[in-house]
Amino acid sequence: MSNLENLRKQAKQYLRWHREQYYPVAAIIREYLPRFRQFSDPEILAAEFRLMDAQELVARKEGFAGWQALRNGANTAMSETKQSAQPILTSIAAHLFVRDLKTSIDFFTAKLGFTVDFVYGDPSFYAQVSRDHASLALRHVDVPVFAEGVREREDLVAASITLASADEIKQLFLTYQASSVPFHQLLRKEPWGAKTFIVKDPDGNLILFAGPAN
Repeated sequence: MSNLENLRKQAKQYLRWHREQYYPVAAIIREYLPRFRQFSDPEILAAEFRLMDAQELVARKEGFAGWQALRNGANTAMSETKQSAQPILTSIAAHLFVRDLKTSIDFFTAKLGFTVDFVYGDPSFYAQVSRDHASLALRHVDVPVFAEGVREREDLVAASITLASADEIKQLFLTYQASSVPFHQLLRKEPWGAKTFIVKDPDGNLILFAGPAN
């Protein structure tokens, strides 16, 4: 199957999700289509969304200005590469288990500077927050997943987030410290040459931040 055919299928999938009122697709539409940038999730799901809109979304996600530009680029790429090219993994999101979804979202947005990508369910049970290229999925659970105290005792990190420079990780640590963010571990230099600190969220999840020491 050609790459362009896969992209066509992606566009039809986004169109189908919108018609089915699949809540997470609203955040994707808002991110990549400027005309929906100021719309809320319900407004996006209620708005007209056609196949050409879905195709434009796919094109913009691939780094093209529009569907025609993507088609030209995809055709060129297909003529220059082998059909047996391996799939490319483009992103990863850690999953955190939380008892109160709203409290968790408030913590990551107000304290850690993340933004909400989407909240799903009625009542809500799943959400995603992100900051720059780091994404965290939040999943509501009714009972604790870990035995009490085991994460702190064993330093069981739920997510690792990296920064590009020593100045950035120091600045982020000081910002969090000034905001009274709870730490499991303060900023320190590790034996392997990195600087790290660990934040503890309201549910006891440990999030490691790491960057170069120099």
